[in-house]
Amino acid sequence: MPLIRSQVDVVPAGGRLLGFGVYRPAGTLESDDLGQRFGKTGDWVRSRTGMRVRRIASEAEDVPGMATEAAKDAIRASGLSADDVDLVIVASCSVDGPSGAAATVARQLGAGHAAAVDLNAACAGFCYALAVATDAIRAGSVRHALVIGAEKMTAWVDPADLPTAIVFGDGAGAAVVGPSDEPAIGPVVWGSDGSNADHIHISADTGMMVMAGQAVFRWATTEVHPVALEACRRAGVAPTELAALVPHQANMRIVDAMARSIGAEHAVVAHDGACTGNTSAASIPLALHQLMEDRQVNSGELALLVGFGAGLSYAAQVVRMP
Repeated sequence: MPLIRSQVDVVPAGGRLLGFGVYRPAGTLESDDLGQRFGKTGDWVRSRTGMRVRRIASEAEDVPGMATEAAKDAIRASGLSADDVDLVIVASCSVDGPSGAAATVARQLGAGHAAAVDLNAACAGFCYALAVATDAIRAGSVRHALVIGAEKMTAWVDPADLPTAIVFGDGAGAAVVGPSDEPAIGPVVWGSDGSNADHIHISADTGMMVMAGQAVFRWATTEVHPVALEACRRAGVAPTELAALVPHQANMRIVDAMARSIGAEHAVVAHDGACTGNTSAASIPLALHQLMEDRQVNSGELALLVGFGAGLSYAAQVVRMP
């Protein structure tokens, strides 16, 4: 019996980003209000997080629903239709229930034939999912993939726990990835540091997130930037050629420290987390979309994506903007 043919007649050289989409919940929580909760000032919270506002999902808003809305936005931006999508990947660490979100998203989009995969690499999830989608396109397994980062982090945060309550927010970001004659998504550099997994974990006692904030800060600001530089090297790009640096929006102090370490002196540094919060796997696509919306980065320019977080997992790749 012959092997099933590839999804595509000609295997492309690589993948490229075709369009972004986002979903931002209407609810917000400002640093001034958070400060009062803990007997602090809003300035105290802002000085430690760099965040002014966090987007907060309502009880009616869940991960599959937010992911679907961001995906619809991305499909419109790409000029394609749901029928063109062969693969849906939802990166999330906050899905409520073991069945995941990807198949639900595919059905709600009207892409019921698409392969559906849930991926959990926490805050590095979007970069991981983008790498998986790009490799599937290069292998000829799919032609167009939908990569979504969607999180309802506030459902896992104890509102009385200062380290996590002042940081996390909710939302979803998506990207459509398609074939390209020339690779426009660079090689991924990824890995994990399981010896420090206890820095960010879900408590077995409370079911809520626990984070050793200072330990995470030290790890992110000393161990992650070599990964970003290696991603540039593998893509054949000098940091000075980057138009944008888009790290996971963990904390604006971490973002700024990473920017200094990488030396991307001409790059716009994404600070979407200042008005959205730490949205884990959703933070990078949310930030990419905002850079395009604000016209801070132009079509065809290069951006370096750097994801890092629980696990501890990390990933980085250089992409050309759609």
